[in-house]
Amino acid sequence: MDKLILIDGNSVAFRAFYGLPLLSNQSGLHTNAIFGYARLLEKIIADEKPTHFLVAFDAGKSTFRHKQYEEYKGGRQKTPPELGEQLTPIRRLIDVYGIKRYELDEYEADDIIGTLSTKADKEGLETIIITGDRDLTQLASDHTTIYYTKKGISDIDRYTPAFVEELYGLKPEQIIDLKGLMGDKSDNIPGVPGIGEKTALKLLKEYQSVEGVLEHLDEVKGKKLKENLTEYREDALLSKDLATIYKEVPIDFDIASLKFEQDREEDKYELFKELEFESLLKNMEASETEDKVEFEDERVDSLEELSGDVSFHLEVRAENYLVNAPVYLAATDGALTFIKSIDELESSSIEDFLTSRKSINVYDIKRQMGLLRHLDIHFKGFDSDIMLGSFLLDPSKKIIDVAETAADFAVNIDSDDYHYGKGKKAVTPSGAEHEKFLNDKVMAIHKVREPMEEYLRRDEMHELWETLEIPLAKVLADMEYRGIKVDASRLEEMEKDIQKRLDEIESTIYEMAGESFNINSPKQLGHILFEKLNLPVIKKTKTGYSTAVDVLEQLQDKHEIIEHLLHYRTLAKLQSTYVIGLQGEIKEDSKIHTRFNQTLAQTGRLSSVEPNLQNIPIRIDEGRKIRKAFVPKDENHVLLALDYSQIELRVLAHITQDETMINAFTSDTDIHTKTAMEVFKVDKEDVTQNMRRNAKAVNFGIVYGISDYGLSQNLGITRKEAKTFIDNYLNSFPQVKAFMKSIIQDAKRDGYVKTMLNRRRYIPDIHSKNFNARSFAERTAMNSPIQGTAADIIKLAMVEYDKSEEAKKYDAKLLLQIHDELIFDVPKDEVEDFIPVIRRIMENAIELSVPLNVDYGYGSDWYQVK
Repeated sequence: MDKLILIDGNSVAFRAFYGLPLLSNQSGLHTNAIFGYARLLEKIIADEKPTHFLVAFDAGKSTFRHKQYEEYKGGRQKTPPELGEQLTPIRRLIDVYGIKRYELDEYEADDIIGTLSTKADKEGLETIIITGDRDLTQLASDHTTIYYTKKGISDIDRYTPAFVEELYGLKPEQIIDLKGLMGDKSDNIPGVPGIGEKTALKLLKEYQSVEGVLEHLDEVKGKKLKENLTEYREDALLSKDLATIYKEVPIDFDIASLKFEQDREEDKYELFKELEFESLLKNMEASETEDKVEFEDERVDSLEELSGDVSFHLEVRAENYLVNAPVYLAATDGALTFIKSIDELESSSIEDFLTSRKSINVYDIKRQMGLLRHLDIHFKGFDSDIMLGSFLLDPSKKIIDVAETAADFAVNIDSDDYHYGKGKKAVTPSGAEHEKFLNDKVMAIHKVREPMEEYLRRDEMHELWETLEIPLAKVLADMEYRGIKVDASRLEEMEKDIQKRLDEIESTIYEMAGESFNINSPKQLGHILFEKLNLPVIKKTKTGYSTAVDVLEQLQDKHEIIEHLLHYRTLAKLQSTYVIGLQGEIKEDSKIHTRFNQTLAQTGRLSSVEPNLQNIPIRIDEGRKIRKAFVPKDENHVLLALDYSQIELRVLAHITQDETMINAFTSDTDIHTKTAMEVFKVDKEDVTQNMRRNAKAVNFGIVYGISDYGLSQNLGITRKEAKTFIDNYLNSFPQVKAFMKSIIQDAKRDGYVKTMLNRRRYIPDIHSKNFNARSFAERTAMNSPIQGTAADIIKLAMVEYDKSEEAKKYDAKLLLQIHDELIFDVPKDEVEDFIPVIRRIMENAIELSVPLNVDYGYGSDWYQVK
């Protein structure tokens, strides 16, 4: 069947630009959007195999819609010059791929696409529309699917009529009615004031269309809603018209003329060379040789037939590999490939294969180790992980699957979502098609390793990958499998206590309000606060009064009910998310097995999921008490917690080589007192608690790139006072000030900053014309080397602990890593001897100009360790 691809040229260019770090070639041309576009085209051509292809562009700023409504798209920001200069090369790129492109005065790309997709629909062609604009979802039909790029160019939702129905409860053609009622800020379409998505969907469910709503105004509930619909009926009809894609653009060609043929490889090669797209060039060069990735490797029936370095993959279509067992095994040496269902294999044969290999490459070591343990195989000899390497090369990119990583190296295979489907379209493939998919996946893993390592060496991160991230993955896999014991009865008791407190606070709130109401309803709460109690209105939303936390905080001195409302919200969230939520995470072994994520935070910090134990609130006593439920394995053991003291500030002292800071830490002077002395120009004995508190806020504010606004909010002072405070701080620590200036210059020159261990973080907005975006980028540039190095240090400590022969003498088990803290399960009779061993490992993880101090505590549960 013929397949037509239609790309929304401008919106995809924007997605590519903002989805990749700011790159440039030697001539100074920015190239990130062009490169992203090329990667998208490569993937689409490989995955979809189009027979017909067109990219539609907007022809100019003025369209026929501006004649209807002069303010149409009036609020849009100007195209950044760094993107504007790439639009002409993007058109050249499309040309060298042999893809047709088209634009027409007075019409938008949407209209061109709408006209062509409608024609294709009538002719029975399968059509795929690729866009970053949800407006085009109105074109979804039985033959037309919209690939909506959510972030960058790789995170895609596929809008079919069924998906639109599932998402909105609407038919695709009703999207224009949705826009008619609620408007669209991005296009400056007015809609009807006071109507948001929820109200609009409710109205359309009942009356089908804008016209249907207006015809039944007498039935609409809500006085204000009815008034707005009456007053702004013309705006609603105009908005619907503006949102409607025009499907009769006078196009002077037919679909047959869009036939796609790849016949301009030489031109494509020359353009890639000019733009310095090394990975794409390498793939083209490989296509001219026997080394081309065609995946025509020979299938074998025995693992023993594979020789040399191998790539290994266990497959299961499930996120949580700690719960779900593997279904298939695939392995390759690049020439021969073995694929079998797990049911057909003996665990001993898999273990023999793994232990007999010199080098084994995988995608996601932690996942593979977790899946192996379902087979009772405790193997940790993997020495290469392309997922971790891919993340180091571009930490801003969302890690999705093997296909996404392989595409970075121009190795194109079907994604997991494409192969398995999603939602109602999910399937369980088997047979030859599934084996072909697994064959492609393990071959892609194998093919990517070598070029990925070359890039890691080029960017000076190969050592970071090989000696830190890979060993750490194995440590984390052990921690995930081990889990931490949780006393469910303590959580159950806490649930009862908190519910009792909530009931008491609820009664107090009702008494103060003079009536009962739904505290969790913003509408009902807004009525009580701003109409009945006549509190000053701070902020309004489309749906009424804002009762957000920041609004309530500004009202604290206006009425005593506010304090109770804030406390109620805090406890209610604590109850639902943690006290009740954690109970659902306890497995049959009475443990919680959280999963650690190495490829999420761009600073390199670890995070955890299912559940996220790093977010348990500890600033309030009720939150800290949740830790009472986390206990050691038995009564003969204790939980031991060790955490780095002020690690970010110590890293800052080392990186900046600021003498005042270094002297404070080397002489074991309280850094916050010392800062107060410097900033306020007072002697130590004259430093007040308030001075020290303010100094502490600015110390950590500097580390986290805080602005004068952020500091003013933290300290409850004016923005001007906060700025003066920061200026005084920087004048008191001149090397810190010099570092901040130089690191911003480095980011502007290189496009990235790095940690002591060469971990990179790209700063694409450092050249932004938008003040807020640029300011945030500058703060990110300043704090990333500090936070990233601190994250690297605790990772180093975990790896060193795992390697330490001295530590192995003790029956201590590492359970959790929480920010700058490590938590162990240790026998009571060993803990005092183990403490100096692990402190020595942590304090010597890296050599700094100042000492690394580690505090510790232990007890019969996590709460008692501090």
